[in-house]
Amino acid sequence: MGKMGIAAIYRKRNTSAPHPRHLVYPYLLKNLTIDPPNHVWATDITYIPMRRGLVDLVAILDWATRKVLAHRVSISMTMDFCVEALEEAIARYRPLEIFNTEQGSHLPDKEVVFGFHL
Repeated sequence: MGKMGIAAIYRKRNTSAPHPRHLVYPYLLKNLTIDPPNHVWATDITYIPMRRGLVDLVAILDWATRKVLAHRVSISMTMDFCVEALEEAIARYRPLEIFNTEQGSHLPDKEVVFGFHL
């Protein structure tokens, strides 16, 4: 397709520009050894293109075991489906030590996700 100069046409999100009010936190796990389960959890949000728009997927993962602890799919990028996934993971697999999230600008209301009290 690249050689022919053609590309698929679908709606794309612009998630590269950070919101000016969002704080940038330092990455504290760079040299940390992560071995036991429930030591570090991570989350990420991605979008899946569909025939008529996009679907958002959030997953909560355990870094040591690479296990998906909880996930949710939503047709609207709101905070509630992210919090529901995190609450499910905490209810099923608690306790954990560190909850790590990326700082991508596509995270909805991420101050609330970062401020979740465990």
